[in-house]
Amino acid sequence: MNKNVPYFIVAPGMILLLFFLMIPLVTSILPTIFTEQGVTLSSYLDFFKDEYNMSIFWRTIRVSLIVTFISILLGIPTAYYIAGVGKKWRGILMAMTLFPLLTNSVIRSFAWINILGKTGVINTLLLKTGLVSQPLNLLYTEFAIIIGSVYLFLPTMIMTLVGVMENIEGEMLEAAETLGASPFTAFRKVVLPLSIPGTIVGSILVFTGTLTAYTTPQLLGGNQKMMMSTFLYQKANTLGDWKAASVLALIMIGVTLIVMKGLDLVAKKVDRREANNA
Repeated sequence: MNKNVPYFIVAPGMILLLFFLMIPLVTSILPTIFTEQGVTLSSYLDFFKDEYNMSIFWRTIRVSLIVTFISILLGIPTAYYIAGVGKKWRGILMAMTLFPLLTNSVIRSFAWINILGKTGVINTLLLKTGLVSQPLNLLYTEFAIIIGSVYLFLPTMIMTLVGVMENIEGEMLEAAETLGASPFTAFRKVVLPLSIPGTIVGSILVFTGTLTAYTTPQLLGGNQKMMMSTFLYQKANTLGDWKAASVLALIMIGVTLIVMKGLDLVAKKVDRREANNA
């Protein structure tokens, strides 16, 4: 087989990425660094000096981390259960997991508005049961963004983990239980370490997805709880400040790369520890 064939296969995709992603990205970011006064990072320094900007930045990081953590807590046991059932039920459960992804994100966000609003399902039930005397402010809060984002990205975490846990041999769990380990201990000592690669990949997808999502933060958080993505949209489309929008874009890219590198280092450290234990 000709060794050049793989290069010809990936060439069209690489060309499309170059012309429609990389070149526009570079041309929008370069003016924030190369100015008439020369090379400067003043735009980025000004961003981090502004308290309002930093409040949005830390809110975005905080919400993204919380959504990722909740997705891990809910995704691991769910994926473990799905991976352990028969093929027929596994297909049904996988379809149910994927079903929310088939619904438009705007529709899903409006559904949560009807649930979390002052006249929504939750407040109506609380008022009728007498648990509260007035409606709770659930909408346009970080809580609303977190709930909507978990609902949005949890299927991604589950699908990633199911693919990993399906490859874990059942005999390993049986061997652990034969040696005296309880089901929970076997799960903690065998399943969790072997599912770390899937957990890391899922965490990257959930974190970056939450970091860059626009529709859910905009509809559930509004301008009161602005995120980096909605802040970028405001700078570009509402205020027409494309330079500030480019600064925000590069900062978001930098955060994503830092998180990816950090999780990669964690994965390598875990692999070394498992190799030493073996």
